[in-house]
Amino acid sequence: MEFKDLNPILHNELRLKVMVALDSLDDADFVYLKGLTKATAGNLSVQITKLEEAGYIKVSRSGEGRGSHTVCRITSAGAKALLEYQRALMSYFS
Repeated sequence: MEFKDLNPILHNELRLKVMVALDSLDDADFVYLKGLTKATAGNLSVQITKLEEAGYIKVSRSGEGRGSHTVCRITSAGAKALLEYQRALMSYFS
């Protein structure tokens, strides 16, 4: 048996939840993702930044302060990484 390496960016519960949600949606705003994942605003913000820096999601921001609006969309690189992660994880069970 050989274990495949798991992507360390995706091998985090909150980042994985965000990626799975975005993979099934065209896009999602910050408030929706916060409610869906039950994350704090600060933690979600940090994890979204990590995903964005990895090139796995595209983040669009408009406005400033309380009136700001953040929308996330999965990139093709993110979709590919998520599929590879799923395959690697499933290899642990076969």
